[in-house]
Amino acid sequence: MDGANHSVVSEFVFLGLSNSWGIQLLLFFFSSMFYVASLMGNLLIVFSVTYDPHLHSPVYFLLANLSFLDLGFCSITAPKMIYDLFRKHKTISFGGCITQIFFIHAIGGTEMVLLIAMAFDRYIAICKPLHYLTVMNPRMCILILITSWMFGFIHSVAQLAFVVDLPFCGPNVLDSFYCDLPQLIKLACTETNRLEFIVTANSGLISVGSFFTLITSYIFILLTVQKHSSSGLSKALSTLSAHVTVVVLFFGPLIFFYTWPFPSSHLDKFLAIFDGVLTPFLNPVIYTFRNKEMKVTMKKLCRQLVSYRKLS
Repeated sequence: MDGANHSVVSEFVFLGLSNSWGIQLLLFFFSSMFYVASLMGNLLIVFSVTYDPHLHSPVYFLLANLSFLDLGFCSITAPKMIYDLFRKHKTISFGGCITQIFFIHAIGGTEMVLLIAMAFDRYIAICKPLHYLTVMNPRMCILILITSWMFGFIHSVAQLAFVVDLPFCGPNVLDSFYCDLPQLIKLACTETNRLEFIVTANSGLISVGSFFTLITSYIFILLTVQKHSSSGLSKALSTLSAHVTVVVLFFGPLIFFYTWPFPSSHLDKFLAIFDGVLTPFLNPVIYTFRNKEMKVTMKKLCRQLVSYRKLS
């Protein structure tokens, strides 16, 4: 075999989620419903923040960017999964598989940094309110955004650098409905135990490290508030509960994928659906549930859209 890449596999075959017609129908209905709801919910947040000058503040700037990332994240695997549900031969090209992996890790890595930035934003807002606008100025917000995307891009490229030249010369069946590194590496026609460990440890350490950094920061914020004002603790808890919920929903499946030593394909698939379809749907619901400003702007925007449609 000559050349840098000895791959002769041109496509990969997905085993999918289930062969039962009833389960496929149920998955099609719920996946389609939550995917459309995710798109609409996150688009509504992005448009609301852009539309209303009252929401042109750092916290909403970060929230709008999180929603933008969720729009991309739910669109990486969900449309292909929904399309494949009733297809007998579920395939993806080699290039399509690599592209899917790139965007999963690029957007996932970017979202990790953005969630840490949102925790920092809440720390400044709650613990140092007088310095909030000085610290979280427009320049800082743009810097956070650029850093997030750079980290996501570098993380994804670093992960793919390990696998892009692996020889795939025979096995091409993935017991999944999307491409990711742990499953793909197992199909290579070479000894991959060390590579599996490196790639898994990379994503696993980043996920676990980011998760504990975030949880520690939220505990630190609550302890700081409690020291200064016990009455302010309930308000801080109310503010942070949405952030903590989103962090747990986002990092829970990731930590399981990359650190759990006993993989189960059924549980992996369930968590992948949860992470790819349900979490992007729940994020806008969680962040806007107790946010009066956001709800008022969304209602106003929806009314304007309805009136515009009637006029046209």
